[in-house]
Amino acid sequence: MSTPETTRRDFVKLGAAALTVAASQTARSYAAIVGANDRVRVGIVGCGDRMKQALIPSFLVSAKEMNFQFVAVSDIWNRRREEGAAYVEKLSGAKIDPVPNNEALYARKDVDAVLVATADFQHAQHGIQAVNAGRDAYVEKPTAHRMDDARNFLHAVENSKQIVAVGTQRRSTPAYQRAYEYIQSGKFGDIVMVEMTWNVNQPGRWRRPDVVPLLKESDTDWTRYQLNLPKAPFDARKYLEFRLFWPYSSGIPDQWLVHQIDTVHWFTGLPHPRSCVANGGIYLWKDGRTNWDTMTAVFDYGPLDDLSKGFQVQYTSRFTNSAGGTKELYYSNAGMIDMDKQTVTDTGGLTKRYADEMKMQPNMLAPVSLMEKVEKVSTDANTSSVKGDPQTNANVRNWMECVRSRKTPNASIRAGYSHSIALCMNVAAIQTGQKVTFDEKTQMVMVAGKPYDHI
Repeated sequence: MSTPETTRRDFVKLGAAALTVAASQTARSYAAIVGANDRVRVGIVGCGDRMKQALIPSFLVSAKEMNFQFVAVSDIWNRRREEGAAYVEKLSGAKIDPVPNNEALYARKDVDAVLVATADFQHAQHGIQAVNAGRDAYVEKPTAHRMDDARNFLHAVENSKQIVAVGTQRRSTPAYQRAYEYIQSGKFGDIVMVEMTWNVNQPGRWRRPDVVPLLKESDTDWTRYQLNLPKAPFDARKYLEFRLFWPYSSGIPDQWLVHQIDTVHWFTGLPHPRSCVANGGIYLWKDGRTNWDTMTAVFDYGPLDDLSKGFQVQYTSRFTNSAGGTKELYYSNAGMIDMDKQTVTDTGGLTKRYADEMKMQPNMLAPVSLMEKVEKVSTDANTSSVKGDPQTNANVRNWMECVRSRKTPNASIRAGYSHSIALCMNVAAIQTGQKVTFDEKTQMVMVAGKPYDHI
């Protein structure tokens, strides 16, 4: 499937655009989605690790209560779709049909919505395909690492009646929701700095050495896999280990940065960074990858019309040593929010001693816990062993609720578009070594004052 890029002029006029894709959906499908009691029948698009390990379990946790049911699995690799269908049948007890591609999936009359977890570069185009077929969709992150894909996806969703959620599950997590409310209350004060880390020491991270030999070109559709990328010879590693190779993924920014940078946009209401610089490299894992194993990116955030206000976000990630783990630390003059510990403390706040020196008032936060007791979620007999992770459970359930209510999900397409801007700026900084900005009017990533069209 190819989608023509929304022009910059058209993008600016999106609010007045009249593209209506809802007409392509059948009345039967739409009635099933909005009906209070009708079952919502769901297809799976891409049945790889993320789908099997996270989205399917999270879906099944709430499926019985919400009256949702899997009916089909679409995957262009025959082995993955057959094994995926058998896997879902075993967990759900329902008959699941394997289908060879998305066109065949959307030709069916019994698919009302889809879960999408394909390769990073495919998310936006597969989301557009779902929306244009009149289906609601839960689409994994990143929303897009190319601005044309991001603009086209936003355009398609906002000019349709479809409910689309993106896979930034922190937005449905109680501790993060409490942090958002605390910051919005004004008690925290102005954010002056954010430090984020995501460190692992796993040589096999994103590697699939046992699976790569199993994939033969004759068993899949390599041309369809590549979508709008420049056509390249078949490479099983770029198919199964896509996170290691640009342009199939940017690696660290696509996979991890978007989760954490999304909270910055959410907590502050800012749509994107004002600038980004990045540095890093492949320092240890010389396994043929093209995406860095170590990266530091620094973003400048603040009001787009007032450069005198703002704060810095420092993002670091490495595959070579796990010290520091995964952290999200928000600082104000009065203390710190630690999302790893789910606490607000006066750490680093302005103490009485140093305030007195300048005849100022001390500025120290009162401690606050952002934790919430996790209630046990009931499951039916067939899925009693299915748990999912709490954050993904909550985000998938929120999408289900919104499919019923037709309300905007917590992790909306606008949230996905914002994290895509930060992601694309980060990728441009990696590729050019330059300071990268963003033109609000044209919605283009800018390098040295010129549009950067490579992402």
